[in-house]
Amino acid sequence: MTDKPVLSDPITLRVPQDILEDIEKIAEATERSRSWVIVRALKYYLMSEGNDVLQILKGEEQIANGECMDAEEFFAELLDERKDAAE
Repeated sequence: MTDKPVLSDPITLRVPQDILEDIEKIAEATERSRSWVIVRALKYYLMSEGNDVLQILKGEEQIANGECMDAEEFFAELLDERKDAAE
C-alpha cells in the first residue's frame, strides 16, 4: 500500500479562465479533483522544463563551490588517456 504524500498548507492560485475550464473538464471526465489535475500538470512540468531549470541552478552552485574543471584541461586529460590506452 502506498503512503499518501505529505501535503502543504493550501495555496491560492489565479489562472486564466480558459485554463480553469479545461482543468474542470478534465477533472470531471476523469472523476478526479481539480487539485489532482493541477498537481499532475505541475509534476509533468517539473520533470521536463522545471528540471532543466533545477539542473542549471545545481550546475551554478557546483561552479561556485569550485566543483568544476576547465574545458581545455578536461579535453587535454581525455586525449592523454586515449593516447595512453592506444599504446
